[in-house]
Amino acid sequence: MSLLITGVRLADGSVTDLAVEQGRFVEPTDLSAPAERIDADGLLALPGLVDLHTHLREPGREDAETVASGTLAAARGGYTAVFAMPNLTPATDTGEAVVYLNELAARDAHCEVVPIGAVTKAREGEELAELGLMAAQGVTVFSDDGACVHDSLIMRRALTYLKPFGGVVAQHAQDPRLAGPSACCHESEISGRLGLPGWPTVAESTIVARDVQLAEFTGGRYHACHLSTAESVEVIRWAKKRGIDVTAEVTPHHLLLDTPHVEGYDTTFKVNPPLRTSEHIEALREALADGTIDIVGTDHAPHARQDKDHPFDVASPGMLGLEQALSVVIEVMVNTGRMDWATLVDRMSAAPARIGRLAHQGRPLAVGEPANLVLVDPARRATVDRAASASRSRNNPYHGIDLPDPVELTLWRGTLTYRR
Repeated sequence: MSLLITGVRLADGSVTDLAVEQGRFVEPTDLSAPAERIDADGLLALPGLVDLHTHLREPGREDAETVASGTLAAARGGYTAVFAMPNLTPATDTGEAVVYLNELAARDAHCEVVPIGAVTKAREGEELAELGLMAAQGVTVFSDDGACVHDSLIMRRALTYLKPFGGVVAQHAQDPRLAGPSACCHESEISGRLGLPGWPTVAESTIVARDVQLAEFTGGRYHACHLSTAESVEVIRWAKKRGIDVTAEVTPHHLLLDTPHVEGYDTTFKVNPPLRTSEHIEALREALADGTIDIVGTDHAPHARQDKDHPFDVASPGMLGLEQALSVVIEVMVNTGRMDWATLVDRMSAAPARIGRLAHQGRPLAVGEPANLVLVDPARRATVDRAASASRSRNNPYHGIDLPDPVELTLWRGTLTYRR
């Protein structure tokens, strides 16, 4: 499509006109076909968002999500690319599994889908998966997310093996001895009072501490998924000061929601790692602002109703995230003055694309660049309604909360994938 967006503000505060034709930004005077004109006075244009941490559930759990429904939710949230975690059935642990997911995406996706390969076979933590064959299919990020690569030797081997490919190991940091399968609530007075198995902060931070030292020892690339504790932040800060090749992410829910949300035993608020207390939330916000934490990753984790409709300690952990991630970051970081729009673009678009080696995403809105764009109304607000989600699941922790409702439209390679 040909499109002319007039009078739009960019993240640096400048105002310009943006013209799109044949999937790229062009000079407005170079449009060769009649273009739809959008008056963008009062609106903000940002590069399309990139999520390094999405669960699409297909193949295996199409009742919870599909590539089509998950990427439609992504487009509605302003995303033009998502990295798909490998905890599928079967797991994405072979070159053939990567090819199959690429075929699904080519057929059904509303944004770019980049497979993440498993670190170990079937994500069981015992034997390395087909890392080289997956890398040959273009995989750059490897993770057993949902399970920790807890064996030090396996982690060392993964970091070493992937180094020549430029691959990154994305770790779900959870010591299985300190926080086992039943752990579900931040270990504190609240977990004791509610009678819920505790998930102590050291179960995360000790794994991160081990891993960053292994990354230094091997020279490999390491990424810490969904940080939730102040101690983990300090470990990452220490590692970066030493020059270790380490990056980290925080989720929207760990930036906004705190431990008291679980007091009603509503399993919508069960997530792994669990919601933490205010002092940890403050540390995460500070680290995202100062760059210790590199990116926002949604950890979009849809679950069918039957998987959440259980006692809290046995219900499946996870929350929807793609549609409200930008809303939450605007609310807690931009509207509070902690972060400007240019920094938001880095944390939610440029940096995740850079970590995932996705060279054509997270690019400036400039002539010749791919037309990946989200048009934002920074002033619009709305009360979140879980029933309005494009996802097949309804485990939305922001239901009933008044938040920014910013996305006007999303363009992926010049194609309109969402419009209000």
